[in-house]
Amino acid sequence: MQLDRLWEFMQVDMEADKFEAQMRQSPNRQKLIKQRNFIMDQQTSMKKLEADVAAMQDRLEAIGDEARRLENVLSSMIEELEKNPPEALEESARRADAAMRLADTLAHYEQELAKMRKDADARDRQQKEIRVRAAKTKQEYDQLKLVYDQEFKQDTSKLTKMRENIDREAGKIDPELLRRYRSIKEHCAPPMARLVDGQCSGCFMSLPSATLRELKLGEKTVECDNCGRILYDPKD
Repeated sequence: MQLDRLWEFMQVDMEADKFEAQMRQSPNRQKLIKQRNFIMDQQTSMKKLEADVAAMQDRLEAIGDEARRLENVLSSMIEELEKNPPEALEESARRADAAMRLADTLAHYEQELAKMRKDADARDRQQKEIRVRAAKTKQEYDQLKLVYDQEFKQDTSKLTKMRENIDREAGKIDPELLRRYRSIKEHCAPPMARLVDGQCSGCFMSLPSATLRELKLGEKTVECDNCGRILYDPKD
């Protein structure tokens, strides 16, 4: 009798679990999760771009300061050459070489500045594209969430009634048997299996003769030696 009740209890218990799983796999819920993750990814990308732009701005300012300093140095060198031209050829060559090195460094800085400005423009376009995509997805997310919230409310109400029915059925079952059922359910669902042609219908393994005898006697709860499910013989 107790096993019959436990078997009936398992039917409503498994039905509730299945319904709860369906709630988690709801197409609207899955789409919301996907949209939420996309928005979060866009926010992460935006933060990275902002950090890159800030670092680039710092570098631009540093290069600009250094370029202006070198331009002043070069202007001073040229002015000095014009005012006091070196008499020795060796000194003239040395000063000209120093001026050339400064000019090369300035040219390198100018190239780097041009590249960074180009990169900054590209990042600015990326930021605008991200804002547009994120805003569109957020609008879709908000609209869908209104639909899903109503769906979730209805499904939660249904699941609550199913769980209440489960609690009522649980009150008809021996507490120790119910405890064992729930313990098995933690690692094996469903936690009960029919006996079919000497086999456990849960794992389809043939049962030892000793187990079959215990099950036939019906003096205690018998579990499958292989999967651990509670065995149920409807003939008993």
